[in-house]
Amino acid sequence: MAVPKKKTSKGKRNQRHAHWKAKAGAAAQRAMSLGKSVLSGRAQGFVYPISESEESEES
Repeated sequence: MAVPKKKTSKGKRNQRHAHWKAKAGAAAQRAMSLGKSVLSGRAQGFVYPISESEESEES
């Protein structure tokens, strides 16, 4: 099993944790933007299936 040779400093640990948290915020922002564009009908490059029952209800 791999074992680290030296203890990681608190600063390095905190930096890694902050970067991980920042990535989550960016992913949430992209997901919200995509969701809004899908709901408004302006989504481009995003394909999602529409069931046959929904199509028949709209007609």
